[in-house]
Amino acid sequence: MSLRTGWVVTALALLLASGTVTSCGSPSGTDTGTPRTTAAPTGTGSPAAPDGSAPAATTPTATATPAPSPTPSRGAPTLNPTAPRPTGTAGSDEGTDGPTPAQLAGRRVVYSYPGLTPPPALLADIRAGLAAGVIFFGENVSSPEQLRSVVRQLREAQQQSPVQAPLLLMTDQEGGLVRRLPGAPELSARRIGQAADPVAAATEAGTGAGTNLAGVGLNVNLAPVLDVYDVPGNFADRAERSFSSDPDVVAALGTAFIRAQQRTGVAATAKHFPGLGTAPANSNTDTGPVTLPAGLSRLRDVDEAPYPDAVAADVGLVMLSWAVYPALDPDHPAGLSATVVERELRERIGFEGVTITDALEAGALQAVGTTGQRAVAAALAGMDLLLCSARDTGQGEQAAAALAEALTSGRLDRDEFTAAADRVTALRSGLG
Repeated sequence: MSLRTGWVVTALALLLASGTVTSCGSPSGTDTGTPRTTAAPTGTGSPAAPDGSAPAATTPTATATPAPSPTPSRGAPTLNPTAPRPTGTAGSDEGTDGPTPAQLAGRRVVYSYPGLTPPPALLADIRAGLAAGVIFFGENVSSPEQLRSVVRQLREAQQQSPVQAPLLLMTDQEGGLVRRLPGAPELSARRIGQAADPVAAATEAGTGAGTNLAGVGLNVNLAPVLDVYDVPGNFADRAERSFSSDPDVVAALGTAFIRAQQRTGVAATAKHFPGLGTAPANSNTDTGPVTLPAGLSRLRDVDEAPYPDAVAADVGLVMLSWAVYPALDPDHPAGLSATVVERELRERIGFEGVTITDALEAGALQAVGTTGQRAVAAALAGMDLLLCSARDTGQGEQAAAALAEALTSGRLDRDEFTAAADRVTALRSGLG
């Protein structure tokens, strides 16, 4: 599609307080935003979150609108078409009876940890096949050499596990303010959109992001942001995380970024479905609920419009926001809504890859309950990967334990559970 000219050029947004970006890619310097703790959970969907920062959602209730159940047969696209694709056993070893409930559960959990050294508990969980991957923040990195050493430790632990597929090793490297590592891509999404040749700039940014991450051994980037901002200076625009207010421009530039990055062997993540483009500047799912009352036509014609192109570009993952969209589901944040995950993203958009939550500790989910309750609610909605980004390995263990218990008790359907784990393992098998 051709890029439309004349998009709005806004003044540089007020820089966020110095520090780090949070779990989902929110900006706050070049790190990871406000440190999270399990005692005071925070989300990852604001300009300082792992995924990039999504507005918070409203309090979900137990009377959500029913939606179609997940389809167990979906597969996940791999970056390496020749890689073996596990079927039905979530990558269990030959000669075994298949993975245990604990192993199946662990294959859907992304862990995080504090400081520069992976704790022994995390390495033990990886060796036991109880982890799908690890997300890194600025506090985990002192230099490229140090991070490469950590990646070697994690990979060695994984090689001793029953799962013969690489770990998902990820971070938020959007560009501009939202970067966990120094270096490319240095341009923000807004500046890419304002470039003389925006598609070339997006391609260069995607190549730079992938090359940068691959150089230290990471294989997943929680980028690009596909949010289409509606008002200059709002949540998506103020930190320069949106390419444009024009959905055609966002689709073209997001797709160029995705294709270029995935050519480097690093999987891309489109976020935050169904879109945070209408979120006010002070909205932040990290700290509390956010409801976005955009009508169905705005959501489908503008906010969701870039996603079919991203799917056509074989994007590896899609992250859902923690905001509530009454036009789709008035009772649940998007990432806890089977209506949004299954009906809107899977069926209407046609995405067959891996879905990933924003930060599970987000303030938007306080009403949902404990880490375990949040994990089970996300799995019931059809989410594949759970992002435990509080920098506490205990958070990931609690999520995995709750999933395993729900699987054993029958609250979570085993076929659907295994299909989700298989999508994750297929993605892992296609990465280095």
